[in-house]
Amino acid sequence: MIIDSLTDATKYFSLHPFFEKAFAYINSSALSVIPAGKYIVDGENIKAIFFTQPGVSEEKSIDEFECHNQHIDIQVCIRGKEKFGWKPRASCVKPKGAYDTENDVLIFEDKPDMFFELHAGQFVILFPEDVHAPMIAVDDLPIQKMVLKVRV
Repeated sequence: MIIDSLTDATKYFSLHPFFEKAFAYINSSALSVIPAGKYIVDGENIKAIFFTQPGVSEEKSIDEFECHNQHIDIQVCIRGKEKFGWKPRASCVKPKGAYDTENDVLIFEDKPDMFFELHAGQFVILFPEDVHAPMIAVDDLPIQKMVLKVRV
């Protein structure tokens, strides 16, 4: 997992062949005015999901404690504050059902080891090894965010 500000994103381009293109998309977009929805950035390699919605309780988010096999998430906070739960996948021992190949998600019953917050202009890169519980409300304001799905 990597947490940083968008202004420092260039440091991570060398970590994956699609990261430079993913961050170029972020930097060339007027993030706060893009309508909610799903967008193709680079065929099957990079897809973007934009949305604004209220955060959820810690309990509700942890109920969907997830990770992915085929994608790396770059989650960007556009407006508001968002809390995440996190735990390394190697430490998770209680899968909640089988891996869903269609939606590229595996849910765990385990609990996060730690929590962190993102504020506007910050991002987190979540690799397949990072089990995460996003969208936890910090306050009563809605969270506006973008999730880039980057093919592994």
